[in-house]
Amino acid sequence: DKVRSNGYPMEVHSVETQDGYILGVHRIPYSPSNGPAANKPVVFLQHGLLCSSNDWVILGPGKGIAYLLSDLGYDVWMGNARGNSFSKNHKKLNPKKGDFWEFSWHEIGYYDLPAMIDYVLAKTGQSSLNYVGHSQGTTSFFIMTSLRPEYNSKIRAMHALAPVAFMSNMPNPFFSALSPFVQKENILKKLIGSFEFLPSSKMFSLAGQTLCTDQSIVQGVCSSILFLIAGFDQENMNLLPEILDVTPAGASINQLIHYAQSYTSGKFRQYDWGVTKNLIKYTSLSPPDYPLNKITAPVNLYYANNDWLAAVKDVQILASKLPNLVYNKMVPFHKFNHLDFLWAINVYELVYADLIANIQKY
Repeated sequence: DKVRSNGYPMEVHSVETQDGYILGVHRIPYSPSNGPAANKPVVFLQHGLLCSSNDWVILGPGKGIAYLLSDLGYDVWMGNARGNSFSKNHKKLNPKKGDFWEFSWHEIGYYDLPAMIDYVLAKTGQSSLNYVGHSQGTTSFFIMTSLRPEYNSKIRAMHALAPVAFMSNMPNPFFSALSPFVQKENILKKLIGSFEFLPSSKMFSLAGQTLCTDQSIVQGVCSSILFLIAGFDQENMNLLPEILDVTPAGASINQLIHYAQSYTSGKFRQYDWGVTKNLIKYTSLSPPDYPLNKITAPVNLYYANNDWLAAVKDVQILASKLPNLVYNKMVPFHKFNHLDFLWAINVYELVYADLIANIQKY
């Protein structure tokens, strides 16, 4: 509705995954400034942890990346991962029951992205698209293109904002609070809530004490788990009410546990179910690493110095393992953080101008 009220057309599509989840996908087919046309090039935008397709439009026309791309003549599609507010459906499972939530970002990369990308290409008649991911939207992309390498040819280029794969160097109070419990999944699930991730007061006291006693930080931030996880820069937060209105958009506790495992292990690998279940699932004691050498699609990386989830050192490890890295940019502003890639007042000058130029190359 936000998109329509700004004068842009918006379509809502339903996509079913191979394992039965029903995902909501949003499309801005054209902009008031350029009207409908056949054969528009497609850009697919995929949100991060605890977020949704709302991320790309919160800044509004002339600023939000979905609008900017639409104005430039792109057919803009925005995905939603299983479990968020637009994708809480399944052909058999009930979102109020635990078995609906038995997934991490592994399944988002293995099932959700391929289903959405195939749907978008079929609908538009295009053979490939530009992919823009933020945060978990990059993690899931690296899973898809490493484990299902046939999808590389469907990607003109990947544009990774705040890419998250390796995580052991991040200065993150939230994950360092969780990491001692990583091997004790039952304790962690009690602490956080067992299926859907809805933050409990216990967890806030773990991660939030240091942040929320600081009077200089807007109180709304302390009421949003998103900021506790991703960090916050007051200078850029003129949009707080709109952001708090649409986040957190829902996730499975296993998505957080999987990130906490990455933080602890220093590896980018599949979900660790514990020795017994690992043997059954993977025929090995520990989970297999994602084979990043299979990612042949061109990858552009954009990262920042003040990012609590995608630390510069970790992004550099990722960069060294990507066979087709074509662009590698650290945002030239020391305070720029994980969520600034979506909502900072200066995001156009610092990121989007380059991002758009790179999309236009493909």
